[in-house]
Amino acid sequence: MDKRKMMPKRPRFEPRGPISNGPMQSRPLVALLDGRDCSIEMPILKDVATVAFCDAQSTSEIHEKVLNEAVGALMWHTIILTKEDLEKFKTLRIIVRIGSGVDNIDVKAAGELGIAVCNVPGYGVEEVADTTMCLILNLYRRTYWLANMVRDGKKFTGPEQVREAAAGCARIRGDTLGIVGLGRIGSAVALRAKAFGFNVIFYDPYLPDGIEKSLGLTRVYTLQDLLFQSDCVSLHCTLNEHNHHLINEFTIKQMRPGAFLVNTARGGLVDDDALAQALKQGRIRAAALDVHENEPYNVFTGPLKECPNLLCTPHAAFYSDASATELREMAASEIRRAIMGRIPECLRNCVNKEYFMGPGAYPEGTGNYTSVSPAGVNGGYYQGGALPVQQAHSTTPHDSSLTVTPSAAAPPTPQPAPPVGPVPVPPHAIPMSTPDPANHHAPKPEPSEVH
Repeated sequence: MDKRKMMPKRPRFEPRGPISNGPMQSRPLVALLDGRDCSIEMPILKDVATVAFCDAQSTSEIHEKVLNEAVGALMWHTIILTKEDLEKFKTLRIIVRIGSGVDNIDVKAAGELGIAVCNVPGYGVEEVADTTMCLILNLYRRTYWLANMVRDGKKFTGPEQVREAAAGCARIRGDTLGIVGLGRIGSAVALRAKAFGFNVIFYDPYLPDGIEKSLGLTRVYTLQDLLFQSDCVSLHCTLNEHNHHLINEFTIKQMRPGAFLVNTARGGLVDDDALAQALKQGRIRAAALDVHENEPYNVFTGPLKECPNLLCTPHAAFYSDASATELREMAASEIRRAIMGRIPECLRNCVNKEYFMGPGAYPEGTGNYTSVSPAGVNGGYYQGGALPVQQAHSTTPHDSSLTVTPSAAAPPTPQPAPPVGPVPVPPHAIPMSTPDPANHHAPKPEPSEVH
């Protein structure tokens, strides 16, 4: 007898109801602070968060709903977040800077307030390195100035006119390029420069010994040595309290007379007054700046307004269509990791872990974090926990007595699937603040939301 015929048939699985799209509890709010285009971020975050854009230049322009409810923030470099600004956010847990530099955020204060700060260091390396080489080539071959002469109608009828117009053009092969900061971009510039025939040296006190051998470069151990040996100096270091105005009147005097200077890192690395004086005196033959201490840069104001042999671009070295998309995707993905995982363990590029974790975060003899961080920014829903969101304005350690166990937590209420397109915020959902009679600024605009 066939035993298979005697076996009872398995009941067919019937789902009890539709599977909801996204979390079944309240959706966390993520805000783009100083922009209004969320078209790239929305597809990455729409199933786990509500995304709002503020288009603000300062926290005084950010609506109370964002200040009170946002658990995540994305920001470009046009807004500054001091300790006082950070304290205005009541539930903020993570800030992602859409870029590599975080000098417009008080990262120490953010960590002490329980806010993880992240950046996107891996984007646009090729673009900035290519732009740096483009600027270096323009300084050596004077392409920018020669092209302007042609555009202005200058006639080149013979070698004498060319010699006069191209005075200062230099041969690249055999010259020494000095790189300050051999990180991702500095290394990419070094490899490109070697192909053009530069002798490449670098100064970076934070790198271990031997990196110069792997890249075939020459290392110097003081900034003075680099400036003294370099025919062209290119800056690729971050800006901090130790290197503000790294290039100043004193360090310019240590440079070779007639050297070139290129800065595609941070504008605050260069003292504009000292650079202007050096350009006018001819001590620096020419300079190319993509970044400026005061941005947006105005060519008609400031100490550099009448300087000869100066090439300025508008902080655009990072940009290409591909890198712009990549940058925003990587920033949104970091926010998503924060919502889905545990902060800061799940984050790839948290720059303030030492401040965020606080004293005692590393048990002696181990390299592991203690469990002082809540599970995600969505109340731990995605990992089965129910730890409350720590408020950003509290600097006290997390109180375990506030923890709600899964068994004690109320069962989540299913929510309908979120719409795909932008959803306007109902006027009654976000009450407009009453403007201060003493303040002539317009009321804070409502954040526009997209799911």
